[in-house]
Amino acid sequence: MKYIDEFRNGDIARRIAARLHAEARPERSYSFMEFCGGHTHAISRYGVAELLPANVRMVHGPGCPVCVLPIGRIDLAIQLALARGAIVCTYGDTMRVPASDGLSLVRAKARGGDIRMVYSGADALEMARREPGREVVFFAIGFETTTPPTALTIRRAREEGLKNFSVLCCHVLTPAAITHILESPEVRQYGTVPLDGFVGPAHVSIVIGSAPYEPFAAAYRKPVVIAGFEPLDVMQAVLMLVRQVNEGRAEVENEFTRAVGREGNRHAQALVDEVLEVRPSFEWRGLGEVPQSALRIRPAYAEFDAEVRFGLDYRAVPDNKACECGAILRGVKKPTDCKIFGTVCTPENPVGSCMVSSEGACAAHYSYGRFRDIPVRVEAVA
Repeated sequence: MKYIDEFRNGDIARRIAARLHAEARPERSYSFMEFCGGHTHAISRYGVAELLPANVRMVHGPGCPVCVLPIGRIDLAIQLALARGAIVCTYGDTMRVPASDGLSLVRAKARGGDIRMVYSGADALEMARREPGREVVFFAIGFETTTPPTALTIRRAREEGLKNFSVLCCHVLTPAAITHILESPEVRQYGTVPLDGFVGPAHVSIVIGSAPYEPFAAAYRKPVVIAGFEPLDVMQAVLMLVRQVNEGRAEVENEFTRAVGREGNRHAQALVDEVLEVRPSFEWRGLGEVPQSALRIRPAYAEFDAEVRFGLDYRAVPDNKACECGAILRGVKKPTDCKIFGTVCTPENPVGSCMVSSEGACAAHYSYGRFRDIPVRVEAVA
């Protein structure tokens, strides 16, 4: 970005911080969930939390697609590689997510599975063209941001008449997850996770626009401010949220106007709607079964659906008992509340999904925040 430094200007950050300290009412507390992992990363990397008033708390949400991928889905991909002899292609972070029996995709690769890292579905499609005698499966994950390229890949496979290509579709939907969090006992019944509003995701909103957030902002009386991923974006969004709370408003506002409009990318939406449809339910790691929260391949494109082609049977698998990723993804706990954080579980040896991707709450805190948690002892010098 040509003007990237403008969104990281320290003087402007301090001025926004001053406005926050002036406008945050001392008699109340504010809790805002940044849904997207990119925001979590920015908050940790740039020390945004240290600039906020003490009564403004940021709650990490489940907005990292690698983090919310359930073990059972990774097991399916491993099964395709080890038991079915398929070439399984997926993104780099997905390779390291812990699965059943101490495995991950990268460990299954070490056991002889033909598992390859790709940068896009188009890369997987090219592999299918080059190796017509092998089954090639693209393990597709992500929020609405990466869904249109997957849909385009499937449509191109049909146009080319490829018979050895399919997609294991694990794309998930943001608005349904936010609604699920607002309906959760921690938020609605017990109040253990107080939420006054949301910092809405950036890249997702480029595709879907700001309109999909309006129904639950009105229904649940929770403001949403869509923000970019730069530190000034996040700070300005928090200031906008504080102002909404102070004024008793619950609206969808758009801080990221340089990239997001209300209607989103209609062409991308039409492409997704042609190829994919909403699943009745889908398991999210940390959230459990979430209704209407993911996509599957439409029957018209069933020949490219790996679940149909290989007759896959999904089975839910519980997380490692020592791992607190589920609670962290729901905002119930912080990374430092986990007993294995930074010791047994590190980015080099992730036990939980939140430590795998750089956007995961645990990985972000490990990289940028863990030393702030160490008490400083000042000793007198004789």
